[in-house]
Amino acid sequence: MVGQIRDLIAEKGLTVGDGLPTERDLCTQFNASRNTVREAMRILKAYGLVEVRPKIGATIADNRLARAFDLFSFNTMEVSRKTFSDVQAFRDLLEVGSAEQIMDRITDRDIADLYALNGKLAEGADIHVASEVDYDFHYRLISILGNDAILDVYKVMKPVILRIMQKGKTRRSYKTETFAEHQGVIDALAARDRLAFQYRLRAHLMIGFKNFSDEMEGAA
Repeated sequence: MVGQIRDLIAEKGLTVGDGLPTERDLCTQFNASRNTVREAMRILKAYGLVEVRPKIGATIADNRLARAFDLFSFNTMEVSRKTFSDVQAFRDLLEVGSAEQIMDRITDRDIADLYALNGKLAEGADIHVASEVDYDFHYRLISILGNDAILDVYKVMKPVILRIMQKGKTRRSYKTETFAEHQGVIDALAARDRLAFQYRLRAHLMIGFKNFSDEMEGAA
């Protein structure tokens, strides 16, 4: 759905300030449910591509750089539930949204590297080391795309991604639960099963939502 809306923006030549079709029109045009359209708009909003305002609707925006500095500030010591949701939606756009390209490009070497990285989670390292391994796993996954700009964005995101991972690992077993979730993602890749890959990766990204508070703590 996100890809379809982005294609629509490109096809119509929409620029900053231009309005998107209404939610109802998007449902009709793409034969999608209202919940599907709303989730796609939420992701695009988190990415900084659209703004949604009462009585005006969705318009094209270009505040991606400001959102990056806001979300991924090195001074932000804790992340709220809202920030968690925004960051993981951004990662969903990068990782899950690139499923087609990943499936087209992936090699046996890529799969072997991902299995090897995931194996390190079961080696008994502490939470900080395990979070670095977790980050490296996802970085290696998107490196399959061969897109340096995407990798640069992911590097900018690293401080807050690590904080999300570290917090999750205080509530869940990375040696068993995170390991098993990663393993399922790799198994789907090895089987070239795009739908299973998207389902398992999306579930993995959002599973820690309940671990985060409603308020920002220690904000910069």
